[in-house]
Amino acid sequence: MCLGVPGRVVKIAPNAIGMTMGTVSFGGITKEVCLAYVPDAQVGDYVVVHVGFAISKISEQEANTVFQTLKEMNELAELEIPQPDDQDAGAGTSR
Repeated sequence: MCLGVPGRVVKIAPNAIGMTMGTVSFGGITKEVCLAYVPDAQVGDYVVVHVGFAISKISEQEANTVFQTLKEMNELAELEIPQPDDQDAGAGTSR
């Protein structure tokens, strides 16, 4: 399912070609996001992100409500950071 997920803007900076990018926190997990569609977004604002693009601003209360609902629906797995293989897990096996 494709969802827009709320997150809080923690950093804003242009990228190498001048497009406004931001670091957005999703419950502690941060991702780089294009902010071109929300040019008035500022650090501390909440935005809805879909496939790497912030598509709208929302209030903190609305963001928290949506985030809690997604959590209850178990729809936040795509935000999880993959854990590297344990260094010892591959001992004695070839890859």
